[in-house]
Amino acid sequence: MSEHEWGAWIGRSESRTEAIAPDRVAALAATLDLDQAQQPGAPLPPGWHWLFFNPFVRRSELGEDGHPKRGGFLPPVPLPRRMWAGGRVEYLADLPVGATVERRSEIVSIDRKVGKRGELVFVTVRHILATGGADCIREEQDIVYRAPSAPGTPAPPPEAAPGGAIASEEVHPDPVLLFRYSALTSNGHRIHYDLPYAREEEGYPGLVVHGPLTATLLQGFARRCCGDARLARFAFRGVSPLFAGHPFRLEAAAEEEGLQLWARGPEGELAMGAEATFRT
Repeated sequence: MSEHEWGAWIGRSESRTEAIAPDRVAALAATLDLDQAQQPGAPLPPGWHWLFFNPFVRRSELGEDGHPKRGGFLPPVPLPRRMWAGGRVEYLADLPVGATVERRSEIVSIDRKVGKRGELVFVTVRHILATGGADCIREEQDIVYRAPSAPGTPAPPPEAAPGGAIASEEVHPDPVLLFRYSALTSNGHRIHYDLPYAREEEGYPGLVVHGPLTATLLQGFARRCCGDARLARFAFRGVSPLFAGHPFRLEAAAEEEGLQLWARGPEGELAMGAEATFRT
């Protein structure tokens, strides 16, 4: 399809309703090895809303990569590689565990670019999560589609992670963590659990850590750095992949209005950059 034809998808919207089920919240707490889960009525931790509103489609409606086939709400971009590249989240009010929540979604932009490694198409989707007539979370997600790299194409040199961290925590991602997070988020993408596929089809050296998982860990880390203060805004951008079996670090530095955050890969590379501000 041409860029002009994709434009017909801009403004397309849909709405889903789902309960913030306490058992799913407890399952993520166990997956992250936390002491306890938020109880019904308590605020859902930041990033945990990504557990919900993920369609679990029939197997016949899945593509080769394990994701739902092209089309439907998202435009049918004919590039085979898809990833969630980053996003911006505003936390307007607490989202209580156990609440019934409506998510209203709209495609706000579709942009085609040509980078060093070929054609890219960026699709930005806006989500608004509301309960009891009040908006609680406003979010924009950037989804990128790209062509596969040609065999033998060298990877670009990684960007170095920043220095000057005032706090740091180590994360040990293993295949069980990735498998459980995939199951909880209804994410069938094979790069997270199918090692032969990740290596042979997509050219990764190992199982890939989910970008939203890293972003969720960074948000929890940001709160711990500030005495469990409530997040107001969180923006993040994936830079380079992280892999199961290779520990990485969550790090933070103070900024005038909040925190600069990043995930440092095992070789010192920048895996994800983020910024967080807090409610006053």
